[in-house]
Amino acid sequence: MLKTLKRFFTVSPVLAQETKEWAGRCVSKDKDGDYIATIQGLECVFYNILQVIVTLAGLVFLFMFIANGFKYLFSSSDQKKLAEINSSITMTVVGLVGIIISWLILLFIKELTGVDVTIFKIPSL
Repeated sequence: MLKTLKRFFTVSPVLAQETKEWAGRCVSKDKDGDYIATIQGLECVFYNILQVIVTLAGLVFLFMFIANGFKYLFSSSDQKKLAEINSSITMTVVGLVGIIISWLILLFIKELTGVDVTIFKIPSL
């Protein structure tokens, strides 16, 4: 058991100087073998920005629900505070529903027209 724990907590070396051959859709190789940026790099930038926005939106909604829940618990039946908290919870739910509905609209457009508008893809030459 001690060997298992020792192996679990032992740090393996990192080979930072090792390079691996990778040429994805975001970059291309020129005639000398160097990597160059292409217009398809915008796809990767857009994808990365969208991932950050979706994650932040989810965290904001989670924080708003938790914060308003605690405000509701500690409002001590003050009607003015309860009205403010209820409107804040309502706006949080409306924002979440708005994001879900916008995604459903994109899926509806995809089904109606056959064009996949949920994927940002620049055609290559």
